[in-house]
Amino acid sequence: MNNLRHRWCFSASGARGASKGSFKGDQVKEIACALEQSGHRFLWSLRQPPDPSKGPMASPTDYDDASEVLPEGFLDRTHGIGKIIGWAPQLAILGHPAIGWFVSHCGWNSTLESIWFGVPIAAWPIYAEQQLNAFKSVRELGLAVEIKMDYRRDGIGSDEIEIVSAKTIEKGIRSMMEEGSDVRKRVKEMSEKSRKALMNGGSSHSTTRRLVDDVMNNMFTKSY
Repeated sequence: MNNLRHRWCFSASGARGASKGSFKGDQVKEIACALEQSGHRFLWSLRQPPDPSKGPMASPTDYDDASEVLPEGFLDRTHGIGKIIGWAPQLAILGHPAIGWFVSHCGWNSTLESIWFGVPIAAWPIYAEQQLNAFKSVRELGLAVEIKMDYRRDGIGSDEIEIVSAKTIEKGIRSMMEEGSDVRKRVKEMSEKSRKALMNGGSSHSTTRRLVDDVMNNMFTKSY
């Protein structure tokens, strides 16, 4: 499916089991409106925020009924063009040829995986190293587009969060889905380079081999 009009957006709100990325109800509704108004097909990994009573290291969980946090009638209006799931096998999804782009918080693993599979990112970092990864991807390397890079949140689980509007989210979605965009071309080129680097004789393969050889050759060398 080369035509992006038939490709799908993958929006991940805590797709990985260990991810702390999730949004509360008001922000979920803005995302839903943006996805609907964009007119593009989407797969949305939607998970509810961790239970505060389970401590700061608790992870998001799946909704028993996601419709309770979505705009009224959203599931009916998007039937056939969108699908909402809970936890998602991110690697399998990014590797599917129907996926045209990826809304991500820009954790390092997710960033590398999207490049590996040649899927551009719409960047929406929240905490930790995500903003650095997003800045490098968007501003320095041109491998992503911005949804909101200066997002403010006072730590995981904090109630002090900024609501990003549906208009802002939709703008990022539409810019990512442009046919023949420079970002998409650069991601494809970087994907090819990353795969070559891991092939026998590639830069990463050779460097790792030299490191292993050096460790093995010096493992039993005594230092006086």
